[in-house]
Amino acid sequence: MSSSPNIKVLVTGATGFIGRALVENLKGRSGFSVRGAARRPGKDLPVGVESVQVADLSPETDWQVAVTGMNVVVHTVAHVHVTQDTAPDPLTEFRRVNVAGTLNLARQAAAAGVRRFVFLSSVKVNGEGWPSPSPMTPLPRSLCQRERGGYREKDSPGPQDAYGISKHEAELGLRGIAAETGMEVVIIRPPLVYGPGVKANFLNMMRWLCRGIPLPLGSIHNRRSLVALDNLVDFICVCLNHPAAANQTFLVSDGEDISTTDLLRRMAHELHVPARLLPVPQGLLGWGAR
Repeated sequence: MSSSPNIKVLVTGATGFIGRALVENLKGRSGFSVRGAARRPGKDLPVGVESVQVADLSPETDWQVAVTGMNVVVHTVAHVHVTQDTAPDPLTEFRRVNVAGTLNLARQAAAAGVRRFVFLSSVKVNGEGWPSPSPMTPLPRSLCQRERGGYREKDSPGPQDAYGISKHEAELGLRGIAAETGMEVVIIRPPLVYGPGVKANFLNMMRWLCRGIPLPLGSIHNRRSLVALDNLVDFICVCLNHPAAANQTFLVSDGEDISTTDLLRRMAHELHVPARLLPVPQGLLGWGAR
């Protein structure tokens, strides 16, 4: 009985939140070998994982050493969404990194014989809120819930900020490269990802709860999709070699949509701290935000 072929996987952003978790997961799977690409790989990668140093993601980055000999590339690097970007033209920078930088990597991967390119996009490509948006539902419902009002993979994109626009344009460019070269492209649009090592707003919320800061978020009745880091990593691993994943777009979540208020209560429970949530009416919060 012959053994299954070894699949060689390059993970970009291998020392990041998602990339590192994926590298660690792949290291423990039979049938896979993993190479991690990062600006400073070294000791930040698990012992025994091949590492390669690359420059920042840009239209000029040389990926030849990283992609040579690989069967699959999982691209997790991006200029991430921020609420207030200080650049005079944020969209230009998002496009330079997320679009031109990503397509530069994909072209070099295709030229090196990589057969599949897995792209971590964002559900922000679909838009903000529900398909019929409400001002107080800032995050979209993911496709794992196919109930009325939820986004679906085949829904028309509707990105509304620079980050979402750049991710959408990168998706379009990748599909073009797939058509030209025959390299398979898999697009994954996750919502908010949480888990060990999470940063940004999720980490801020945990800090607020641990400090006992009263939050005016006790009456938020929105619906948010979330995905646990382990669940996302497992899904990425399925997409590495599953025949049905080729040239598909996927929306993923944990399968349960919850409100911001419920999220904070659950986080407080797990942190063993009280949730000091003030029942400020949503309309008043919206007025204050404006």
